[in-house]
Amino acid sequence: MPIDASVAIGADLGSTTFSWTESDVLLYHLAIGAGAREGDNLSPAALRFTLDGPALQVLPSFGVVVPTFHETDPPPLDLPGCDINLAQVVHGSQSISVAGPLPTSGTATVSTTLTDIWDKGKAAVIWQEGVARDESGEELWRTRSSIFVRGEGGWGGDRGSSDPVALPDREADHESSYDVTPQQALLYRLCGDRNPLHADPDFAKAAGFPAPILHGLCSYGIVLRELTDGLVGGDATQVRGFTARFAGVVFPGETIRVTGWREDDRVVASVAIAGGDRDGSPVLADCVLTVS
Repeated sequence: MPIDASVAIGADLGSTTFSWTESDVLLYHLAIGAGAREGDNLSPAALRFTLDGPALQVLPSFGVVVPTFHETDPPPLDLPGCDINLAQVVHGSQSISVAGPLPTSGTATVSTTLTDIWDKGKAAVIWQEGVARDESGEELWRTRSSIFVRGEGGWGGDRGSSDPVALPDREADHESSYDVTPQQALLYRLCGDRNPLHADPDFAKAAGFPAPILHGLCSYGIVLRELTDGLVGGDATQVRGFTARFAGVVFPGETIRVTGWREDDRVVASVAIAGGDRDGSPVLADCVLTVS
């Protein structure tokens, strides 16, 4: 059996020590569209994400990607008890919670555990959790993510739970759009995700897509940035966490529309494609941004 849940669930995936600099932070922010709007090169609010120095802030989503930021190979899938290949896999969901504002440079160690596997019949959902700590042992952030593995369900395992986020029945507090550039995925892959699904047209077609798709984590970062700018005053230091489920794909050149509602210490959002033949197609679902 390609997936043996008895072996996989609870498996220790080891620890990785990594370092980052302000240049890595700046590249990440540029890759998720920071500084792309007219006038951003002169705006102090925009420059807090794109100019190195004492005013530089770090969007929490950087913590998701920084452990593998300098990788140049496609992501490995050598998970205990899971015999799967890259063409079967799409990102299912992602969350991060931070203990405080992320430093603009530093060294940390992340320890990862494979926590659960859900049997969806025609697919499997594999969950991982990671905890990143600084050199003194203090927790910096915690992540939880899932991957959706097509064609690997049906062994009779737990189907898992579903707790959709309800959107308020009132006018939104924020709406914005971001035009994904044709080279967005090619830029974002320099942040450590070299999956050919996002760059190689032949690989994308073999995986069932008409063209390379944008990284789910790029959409995730774009949405977090748009919500932070629109409903948190552009202050990343107030953001304590961000959770989202990947509900659909984005092709470079499309426009992402972000609609958000502020609810006390959180923001909930709806994210879809705007315009074109796929107008209204979902991008992210169950989006919740928590703030201090």
